[in-house]
Amino acid sequence: MKKKILVVEDNECNRRLVTDILRHFGYTVAQATDGSMALKMVEKYCPDLILMDMQMPVMDGFEAIKQLRNDEKTSGIKIIAVTSFAMAEEKERILATGVDQYIAKPIDTRKLPKIVKKMIG
Repeated sequence: MKKKILVVEDNECNRRLVTDILRHFGYTVAQATDGSMALKMVEKYCPDLILMDMQMPVMDGFEAIKQLRNDEKTSGIKIIAVTSFAMAEEKERILATGVDQYIAKPIDTRKLPKIVKKMIG
């Protein structure tokens, strides 16, 4: 059975790029454009992994991750934070949300599939 990944990203170009790469490597991919939509998608899609942008309108990644981690049904889902925040204190703030991994933008398209495979196979 193919592993399922939810890509949460408000920028259409970034969302499409990540989705295309993951599908090329055999993953089933769903998309959301903000944290609020992601929370709804998680309930029906049951992803193995979420790639979560941290800066989005409506609901940012910080709030979405907080809600996912505080819910028994979703607390165990692997989450990779994807962000353009480059400063060390921002990285610490992001890691403190309970994410499993952190990837800075621009995303290294050669490393992404390796990171995902290491996390969920």
